[in-house]
Amino acid sequence: MEKTTGMKKIVIFCSSSEGIDPRYTAAAGELVEGLCRKGYGIVSGGSFRGTMGVVADTVKACGGYHKGVLPAFMTGLVYDGLSETVWTPTMSERKQEMRRDTVASIALPGGIGTLDELIETHVLIKLKQYHGRLILLNTAGFYKPFKALLDHYVATKMLTPADRSLIEFFDSPEQLLATF
Repeated sequence: MEKTTGMKKIVIFCSSSEGIDPRYTAAAGELVEGLCRKGYGIVSGGSFRGTMGVVADTVKACGGYHKGVLPAFMTGLVYDGLSETVWTPTMSERKQEMRRDTVASIALPGGIGTLDELIETHVLIKLKQYHGRLILLNTAGFYKPFKALLDHYVATKMLTPADRSLIEFFDSPEQLLATF
């Protein structure tokens, strides 16, 4: 395992689905390459499938550090070539381990698992249980309906504007990378 003392890490929440819009996977590769060039370690779900596989391939190509976190029942989905693999008993413990010691959580376009990860992270930031940033990469407007839902929550007073502002949205990897 590479020396990671002092290395800042970022967790990437993303899709394991195959056959998704290639703009999503291209943006994932661009973002991860940029983060690696800036010296960040990457934490992900550790799979070879979908966007997770693109993340893993990109970190490997850059020679960066990549910690993959998987629940024990997903042994057949692990990416071969992770810098570190962590196995957890449950999905809940997986999410907790993925966020451990990270300075930011970035959600790429993803499915219901990604939605779960970003919602839980938002709640933890609100409750001051996670101190990293929460960022959504809004590639090709993927998160536009989610932004509208958050605005609806604010309009109905189910969410304060301050808590709404805890989620940062960027439309391109370039815009996002400029903030690190």
